[in-house]
Amino acid sequence: MGQAHPTAAARSCTVPGNHDGVHRGHRALVEAAVAHARPRGLRVVALTFDPHPMHALGKDRAPARLTTNARRVELLLGAGCDDVHVANFDAAFAAQSPETFVDEVLVRTLHAQAIVLGPDFRFGAKRAGDIALLEQLGRARDFEVVPLPPLCEDGAPISSSRVRAAVADGDVSGAARLLGRVHDVDGVVILGAQLGRTLGFPTANLRPAEVLLPADGVYAVVVRRLGDPAAPLLGGVANLGVRPTLGAGRSVEVHLFGWSGDLYGAPLRVGFVTRLRDERRFDGLEALTAQIARDAAEARAHVGGREQELGRWL
Repeated sequence: MGQAHPTAAARSCTVPGNHDGVHRGHRALVEAAVAHARPRGLRVVALTFDPHPMHALGKDRAPARLTTNARRVELLLGAGCDDVHVANFDAAFAAQSPETFVDEVLVRTLHAQAIVLGPDFRFGAKRAGDIALLEQLGRARDFEVVPLPPLCEDGAPISSSRVRAAVADGDVSGAARLLGRVHDVDGVVILGAQLGRTLGFPTANLRPAEVLLPADGVYAVVVRRLGDPAAPLLGGVANLGVRPTLGAGRSVEVHLFGWSGDLYGAPLRVGFVTRLRDERRFDGLEALTAQIARDAAEARAHVGGREQELGRWL
């Protein structure tokens, strides 16, 4: 993916980083790279790593991902990159000296003429390389280094770790402010217990990709059916949790507004707009059904008429 060829057209302005979530800070780097690259006839190439570099220190050290690798590439291309190069971050890659990383990856593979990066980017074994070293190596190898200050929100730099913390707490509205879009999760609709249908609120039971889910609770959502460009964006209400009233076990369930039909096997992308409430146990199905009706009405108030706006990155 994204292997460059040694031609003038392949000379790049490279944007290196993990880019997990492709938040507003990442997109600011891409926008700066585009502005720098276009007058110079350079292609904008994001450099990212898979798996997360923290895997090199042990899987238990790696943070939960905000995006799958495929979604990260999609978002980077949507932000303005011409290409994305995904480097395999294995033990050999992690052991590279800073000089080897620059020579083999930035110069030989990506043909970097300019590198746009944030202030915290480190490279090479034990994160020994910093911006000062990169500038020194750039002078010797004829590439330019363009460091940018961090983009801040609420007085602190926007970071993937801040987004993860917000999502894990269920603060999906706060996560959206940092991301510049709703946090989304892809999944495939699987056959569930069909209990929602008996309550008058049929749901799509989702088997989600291995990314960070919001904390258990009820959320207003916007949903796109993947693989069908003509499929409309739909609002909905989602429940994440163990369904304590029904004792039906853990699930991710979405009730879609204005939809009737078979979704089994369909790939969906669910964007989390706002948290409505905690998941809790009710005294019987009548009380549960009444609460679901209130949840649906509240979700409609948050999403209704705004599906295109909320789902523009889905």
